[in-house]
Amino acid sequence: ADPVPLPRLGCNSMGGTQSLALPLGKGPHHVGCADVMVGQTRQGLFLRLFYPCLPRAGAERPLWIPRYEYCSGLANFAHRSRRWCAPLLSVTIGSCRVPVSWNGPLKPCSSGYPLIIFSHGLGAFRTLYSSVCSELASWGFIVAALEHRDHSASATYFCTAEAGREEWIPYQRVPQGQKEFYFRNKQVHQRAEECVRALQLFKDISSGKSVLNVLHQDFDLSVLKDSVDLTKVAVMGHSFGGVTAVLALVKESGFRCAVALDAWMFPLENALYPEVPKPVLFINTEKFQTPESIAKMKRLSSRNSQTKIITILGSVHQSQTDFTFLTGKLNTRIFGARGTLDPYKGLDITSRAALAFLQRHLNLEEEFDRWDNLLEGIGDSVVPEAPFCRSNL
Repeated sequence: ADPVPLPRLGCNSMGGTQSLALPLGKGPHHVGCADVMVGQTRQGLFLRLFYPCLPRAGAERPLWIPRYEYCSGLANFAHRSRRWCAPLLSVTIGSCRVPVSWNGPLKPCSSGYPLIIFSHGLGAFRTLYSSVCSELASWGFIVAALEHRDHSASATYFCTAEAGREEWIPYQRVPQGQKEFYFRNKQVHQRAEECVRALQLFKDISSGKSVLNVLHQDFDLSVLKDSVDLTKVAVMGHSFGGVTAVLALVKESGFRCAVALDAWMFPLENALYPEVPKPVLFINTEKFQTPESIAKMKRLSSRNSQTKIITILGSVHQSQTDFTFLTGKLNTRIFGARGTLDPYKGLDITSRAALAFLQRHLNLEEEFDRWDNLLEGIGDSVVPEAPFCRSNL
């Protein structure tokens, strides 16, 4: 492959020829965003919160890539030289911002908002699904996007008890000589347990426990005390996060359903399939799934008539991440092709199908059932089950 051309600096406000055009949420609420870290060990939690907020004039927008270390992590994950790729990413996408209100004031809700715990894919981190998380928040959900500490994030960190000291957890490939299944299976269990701990965090806050956000931000967790409806909780994720969401249903009865975006089913052990007690919505892209993976999903749908599998035509695995909204050749080179489907339309289908499913299984009193057809794979650019697999896995 020919080398990546250096971007022309200053071509637009984003630097270089790249720009990120994340859409504003289409729901009735403005969206706020805050980072939350609890605990000062690896066993704590790190997440980005998206929530309905009160509009504020001149509100700051958070960075999409929060720090330079994540550019290094992405370069490493993409098998590129950190020496040239990390600075290039930093220059081209380091100034991109997410169109939400940073630490904006939570919009009060007497009945409490339903809660979604979101799990990222392999090599991702808490911010790379901002488009789908903020879309769901705009429809009245609190979404907690985790950053996993099982070495599957391209980079993450925790703050130790020593003042100001951070410990970084790098991305780790499967060690040589180790079977991938055993390595990934251990990770998926850790990830699902982090989802369970995230739900426990919200239970602690709701019970009035004082929970410290060690990032010392302007967002006080106690404002969530009466704002989360803990009877209406779902778990959701993409790829490795999709199978994490399925496993979280086994580990925690408080999760009432799961939404799995292009789930990578490989790491789940066979003995667990009969144990999945709740419905799952599998929203697949056209180009990623294998017949083996689809067969595993069908094992779940054959046991539970409420488990649904749909495929979005013209989409690729990255279509369900924010990368699909990045323009410019550099992105395509480093992060893989875009699908033929318009990314804004792909996000619409994904979020509307998810909302219809969540209304059904969280007993929401909204009008999301107007998109119920999508759950049967009926609609433009969507089909039921999986088309003939043309996977590149």
